[in-house]
Amino acid sequence: MPIPKRDKGEEAKKFMSRCMSSDTMNDEYPDSDQRTAVCISQSRAGADKNNMGKLVIEELVYADYEAECDCGNTEELSEANFVVPEEADYYEGYEDEVEEVSADGLWDNIRKKKEREGKKYKPAKPGDPDRPDPESWKKAQSHDPGSMEKYVFTSKEAAEKKAKEIGLKGAHEHKSGDGATVWMPGAKMKDFQDWYNKHKEASQAAKYQGRTVKLNKPFKTPGGPKKSSVYVKNEKGNVVKVNFGDPNMKIKKSDPARRRSFRARHKCDTPGPKWKARYWSCKAW
Repeated sequence: MPIPKRDKGEEAKKFMSRCMSSDTMNDEYPDSDQRTAVCISQSRAGADKNNMGKLVIEELVYADYEAECDCGNTEELSEANFVVPEEADYYEGYEDEVEEVSADGLWDNIRKKKEREGKKYKPAKPGDPDRPDPESWKKAQSHDPGSMEKYVFTSKEAAEKKAKEIGLKGAHEHKSGDGATVWMPGAKMKDFQDWYNKHKEASQAAKYQGRTVKLNKPFKTPGGPKKSSVYVKNEKGNVVKVNFGDPNMKIKKSDPARRRSFRARHKCDTPGPKWKARYWSCKAW
């Protein structure tokens, strides 16, 4: 059967509902995002181009569909995106599926992966598109041994004193960004860097000791990249982080018509695996 076309005089909202639930569209475009885009295109093609006011209102209908799309991503855990939510950040419910795992154990796995991959390991960094969560990154960095500026001195004697305090020997000369001569703890820069990185990792790991991460229980992520996140096990049994939900939209499942429409568009009767955003978007609705 051909792709649905908008009838003359048919309201955009009615056509979108008919198009999204069409067997033909579901067969040809099983991905809800793609199906939404095609239906919007078809609706615009059949719109009354002479009625500008109506066209503007119809764009609001399309925006509503686009906002509720199955948008999200699944990420392997890394230093940049791993965060242990506070109890208040978890959403109510989901208790029947919740499983707790060791937070420090997951962090240890992240560190081991970094060691295995060496230079190939490339976790996301602040400033990368859409993530990581700025607040989570800020919290993680707050547990560092301090910025390197704390270990830069104008005299060799001061650097040697700091070296003794932290278990290193001697001091090495270094050129600052403006060309000035400064001193840092350790006989070589590598000595200091090795100490700094080791101390930083140990401090980071320590904050997770005794804490747990709840699997299958979504939590709020006000800093992004999405409205919510959840830790789950993927098909390989590894814990991954699934981000889902538009942070600028409120769920309107209290409206029966909206709820039916959303669940029909996203085929929530068969929401797919837990390690995909659609599963949790459907669960929320």
